[in-house]
Amino acid sequence: MSVPTTETLLQALAGVEDPEIHRPITELGMVDNVSIDDAGRVAVTILLTVAACPLKDTLSRDTDKALRAVDGVTDVDVTLGVMNDEQRAALKQQLRGGQAEREIPFAKPGSLTRVYAVASGKGGVGKSSVTANLAVALADAGLRVGVVDADIYGFSIPRMIGVDYPPTQVDDMIMPPESNGVKVISVGMFVPGNQPVVWRGPMLHRALQQFLADVFWGDLDVLLLDLPPGTGDVAISVAQLIPGAEIIVVTTPQQAAAEVAERAGSIATQTHQRIVGVIENMSWLELPDGTRQEIFGSGGGQQVADSLSRIVGTDIPLLGQIPLDVSLREGSDTGSPVVNSNPDGPAGVALRGIAKGLATRARGLAGRKLGLTPQSR
Repeated sequence: MSVPTTETLLQALAGVEDPEIHRPITELGMVDNVSIDDAGRVAVTILLTVAACPLKDTLSRDTDKALRAVDGVTDVDVTLGVMNDEQRAALKQQLRGGQAEREIPFAKPGSLTRVYAVASGKGGVGKSSVTANLAVALADAGLRVGVVDADIYGFSIPRMIGVDYPPTQVDDMIMPPESNGVKVISVGMFVPGNQPVVWRGPMLHRALQQFLADVFWGDLDVLLLDLPPGTGDVAISVAQLIPGAEIIVVTTPQQAAAEVAERAGSIATQTHQRIVGVIENMSWLELPDGTRQEIFGSGGGQQVADSLSRIVGTDIPLLGQIPLDVSLREGSDTGSPVVNSNPDGPAGVALRGIAKGLATRARGLAGRKLGLTPQSR
């Protein structure tokens, strides 16, 4: 059997993607050297972005597998090196498309990424678990999804989505870890143990800006932001940094929670953002005999939707009602979102239904280039 050429080996390596950037390693300049001897033994050197890359074993394994699949290859020796400063700088420039650093791609007029800011008036309504499950359900629908855990003080998204390794930092550019098909970034990835974050307004704004500008998200279809409860600094910063972000309000049926949720949604009148709709969580408990026990009352979600409709002067829909479900809580604790672990359960069905509605929403023309050129008469 003839020995394959170097060009054939490079074609095989073009099928290997960096597990964090999700682009071919040949395109990213990560293949430093590849050679083959007369006996079919291949030697290849792959350059990591940083020495401590958490997925280097995956990259090595994928490289080995791709080369061994080439006819004529008898053995493969993969060596992992590390990019130098110049190579990293070239990679960053390539990934950013030559754009200036610190630029938020989602704030650009031509951005096609839908940005949903998931808000609640008060804590304890399940906003984060709703965000995590919507993200995974949207990813399962074939969309490219990212989540920013903007609840700086009460970060919980990494656990809920199942992220179990830290982000990789290439100089000042951050590669977000991924789990269940969703890219995630959270301040919890940067604080040791379970230490609290004690920051004031300017630091909160800076952290959010870094999550949006310094993280390499790639081409996303949807970006979800899990906001802290209330209408404080982070909600205002989101409006400033991503004016096109749309708001999803989460509440429970309880009257007290609904009243507070109205305030969280009505901030849109001041920030000039669009409200997508309202999600009612913990709507009822399904009993073994098929009846429903409304533990937290009823009607809160519709009340919020009706009230916000009057405030903003347009129809705000109730996107869905999510019943109480033990598997939803269990999945959040173990990093196995209920939309995957129990998709046919009460909560799984409801969340997937809401995600389907979000995935099929037509994107408006506001801020988009139409490709029209004015002509003189």
